[in-house]
Amino acid sequence: NANQVRQGLDTLPLDSIDLLIIENVGNLICPVGMDLGQDAKVGLFSVTDGDDKPAKHPYVVLESEILLLNKIDLLPHVPFDLNTFRSDIRSIREDVPILEVSALSGEGLDGWLNWLRKVVRRKSQTE
Repeated sequence: NANQVRQGLDTLPLDSIDLLIIENVGNLICPVGMDLGQDAKVGLFSVTDGDDKPAKHPYVVLESEILLLNKIDLLPHVPFDLNTFRSDIRSIREDVPILEVSALSGEGLDGWLNWLRKVVRRKSQTE
């Protein structure tokens, strides 16, 4: 719940934290409307959830600074059309970066870590 997260944030020494990741647990609807003072919103999709999620939840695509597609190591094993996934995103928003990653194999994680470093640098330059 966003109020509990806000209360928790009030107890943290935020000035000494370079990177804090708050994960929404639940459905894709909840995080879009929440403003917790974040520096960036990341949309997270999973191969195991199906290629139809961007079309079903376009606000995630519209509100996110970057999109991650996780569990790409499972592509050969589940019904997921990568071209459909990508084209649905591009029909909603042309300019959003899409990173395809696998936490298991490590594929694509360099790009994700580089993006996180960029966000941390951007934040430190504005303080």
